[in-house]
Amino acid sequence: MAKQAVPVLKVLHLGIQFGGLKAVEDFNMEIGESELVGLIGPNGAGKTTVFNLLTGVYQPTEGAFYLCGEKMNGKKTHQVVAAGIARTFQNIRLFKKMSVLENVKVAMNKNMKYSMLSAIFRMEHYWSEEAETDEHALDLLKIVHLEDKAAYIAENLPYGEQRRLEIARALATGMKLLLLDEPAAGMNPTETAELLDIINNIRDQFGISVLLIEHDMSLVMKICERIQVIDYGVTIASGTPEEIANNPKVIEAYLGKDDE
Repeated sequence: MAKQAVPVLKVLHLGIQFGGLKAVEDFNMEIGESELVGLIGPNGAGKTTVFNLLTGVYQPTEGAFYLCGEKMNGKKTHQVVAAGIARTFQNIRLFKKMSVLENVKVAMNKNMKYSMLSAIFRMEHYWSEEAETDEHALDLLKIVHLEDKAAYIAENLPYGEQRRLEIARALATGMKLLLLDEPAAGMNPTETAELLDIINNIRDQFGISVLLIEHDMSLVMKICERIQVIDYGVTIASGTPEEIANNPKVIEAYLGKDDE
């Protein structure tokens, strides 16, 4: 019998409590290699709290989660990133006064091997490694269609392009799992369509797994292979886009209960 592949992400009974409030309770999820999964729910359902748990911003009060078989509980955010989980945010978080290229290079600093002495005196090893890093950063900017704006200051980019820059910076960490928190928020239909293509290309080109939070249901239904729905911190449904679209519990969570 063939050995079953270890899932990229495995979440078991994860939960967190703030005082007497259970923000997330008994959350379970499994994501395989190159899989694209959606996490949806009404406002305040606990979706971003799940992301904060998976990235070390919050420490769970119950349960555990694993990245490629490695237990991640207790790790700090920088350790989670180093292990292979990267994310974007609802509210764009870029180094606004730095260039587009510099924003991507910042995420590569853990791979830089030259010494402080080499950097201070601008030795040959410093220049060669910087050139390699620039080339790699430009390759990532090409994926999100920003290579021609590498020298722009990040805050001068239009909103949709800032969103794409965040994705390029996440890619620069060399992650195994990419968490996208409402990447289409504030985008017009043309920008959203371009984003959809970019996400699909990233998944296909890099073979990474993607967990997506998004309120644009047309985007979610088009791009996700599976969808999990939470409400008040509890999973109420999980399945294919078609199954979720026709699930009475999901319809009730979004539209309210029909009292007739």
